[in-house]
Amino acid sequence: MAQHNEDPEIASKETQGQVGDYAGATAKSDPVEIALVRKLDIRIMPTLWAMYFMNYLDRNAIANARLDGLEKDLGLHGSQYNTCISILFVGYLLMQVPSNMLMSSSRIRPSIYMAICMAAWAVISALTAVVKNYTGLVMVRFFLGVAEAPFYPGALYLLGIFYTRKEVATRIAILYSGNIFATSFAGLIAAATFSSIDGAQGLKGWQWLFIIEGVVTFAVAGAAAILLPDHPKNTKWLTPEERILADERIKRDTVGLAPSKGAKAGFMQAIRDPRLYLLCFIQNMHLSACSFNNFFPTVVGSLGFNRTITLVLTCPPYLVSGFVGYLVGLTSGKLNERTWHITISMGVALGGFIISCATMNTAARYVACFMFASGAYAVNSVILGWVSATLGQTTEKKATSLGIVNVVANASYIYTAYLYPKSDGPKYLTGMGANAGFAFATIAGSWVFRIWLQRTNKKIRQAGGDNQVFYAY
Repeated sequence: MAQHNEDPEIASKETQGQVGDYAGATAKSDPVEIALVRKLDIRIMPTLWAMYFMNYLDRNAIANARLDGLEKDLGLHGSQYNTCISILFVGYLLMQVPSNMLMSSSRIRPSIYMAICMAAWAVISALTAVVKNYTGLVMVRFFLGVAEAPFYPGALYLLGIFYTRKEVATRIAILYSGNIFATSFAGLIAAATFSSIDGAQGLKGWQWLFIIEGVVTFAVAGAAAILLPDHPKNTKWLTPEERILADERIKRDTVGLAPSKGAKAGFMQAIRDPRLYLLCFIQNMHLSACSFNNFFPTVVGSLGFNRTITLVLTCPPYLVSGFVGYLVGLTSGKLNERTWHITISMGVALGGFIISCATMNTAARYVACFMFASGAYAVNSVILGWVSATLGQTTEKKATSLGIVNVVANASYIYTAYLYPKSDGPKYLTGMGANAGFAFATIAGSWVFRIWLQRTNKKIRQAGGDNQVFYAY
């Protein structure tokens, strides 16, 4: 990945004896701060990871249930299954921004709020097992989206207020691996469920899948209420000294730090910042390119194997993409670099989509699955870390910006659900061709944003003053 040590905008600073990089960010060296970050990691990361793992197991159980006869049992036909996929994101989008605005206020404790939301989606997901028809499935999916909406933008907000620019991309990558590994193991869990308890107590295997995953999710929600933090200044399991340090180190690392004026003011600050809309476009194109996720078992099924082998084959591409995503997030954070990481990763994904469009060779198409899964998923932490670092002048603005970016980005799942009709199988040329275009647009948008931030940094330097923290790209 490219470094900035020959960039014309390089500027260094002295902060507590440390030399900053081109954007003025410094690596931590204080043992007290290192110990604090380790403590945060031990409590926050496993908890959020487990929550996201269950979030995606519950949400995407329907993709595996489809292979066990869900459509036939509920009498679905035509594009009704696709509608059930997309309707979740209607409810999901409605709640994200209000939820993050609420979390950034002092009215609630994020730890309790997120745990309650998780318990709610656990119950709703389990209720999918008792659905009898298309109408019931649509209703359950809609309310599942409403209940799940607060989690991911809320998790990003928590990471953004506890971790610096050099730290946050790696943490988001670890968080996002929960999604990736959930998708990876979902097929194995489904295969085991379908082959072992299908028909028990008069219930089909797909019904047991929703029940089992719902029960486990409810248990994780109880643990989350205890383990998650609130805000840096009032997290109960931090000492008073640690709370002060947790708050101050984020303020030191923020470009254009401004005083907080409440959730409404933060919302207005976010929507008045034109950079928000380019970041929305970039993330929308990125998630549009990831639309294969809801149809991955179907795409792998196009290789021609039976149901069990198909479910098993969905696992390796996601396992590899999880490790690739972590490495990309780690190097992006250490180098404080965004654009080249996105370009190379999405370039690999683009190659995978093109191969899928060009050939029906089984080996080539399976290799392509590794390419587009690894490449596309790898940049999620980079883009969202970019949002947090660029639009974080106040905690309320950061929370609102992350919510808006997620809303606009996840809107892609409403229309991309219709890119994979059964009539397009086994090649799914429409979906894969569209994904290739989305990947290219992600790369192009990132380079436009890079140039924008370079020019902004130049103006900051020309203005002079004490500010020695600049935007990273």
